[in-house]
Amino acid sequence: QVQLVESGGGLVQAGGSLRLSCAASGRTVSTYTMGWFRQAPGKEREFVAAINWRGTVTHYTDSVKGRFTISRDNAKNTVYLQMNSLKPEDTAVYYCTAGRGAVTSSGGGYDYWGQGTQVTVSS
Repeated sequence: QVQLVESGGGLVQAGGSLRLSCAASGRTVSTYTMGWFRQAPGKEREFVAAINWRGTVTHYTDSVKGRFTISRDNAKNTVYLQMNSLKPEDTAVYYCTAGRGAVTSSGGGYDYWGQGTQVTVSS
């Protein structure tokens, strides 16, 4: 079993930056694909970014390309999401995920989910 705990969310002004962290415990996730999803109020959950176990393949949703960067430190069992040039439409609860399969934007491709961390971007 894998437990995922997100941190680093908060309130930031538009144009600002935040760095989300996701710490895994229970077992190593060094061989897992890791991802980030988000869900805004009244909207469906959407894919944000994912990274393969080696850190050599990344995938982003179009709306965050060039602004967000996903990375991982397998020695620390942690994945990160650096978010720059934040916009009010980035406001959402951000969820960390882990899966045994390949990088995918489908939520069904992930086996474990964190509880989420709130990101609020003010205009």
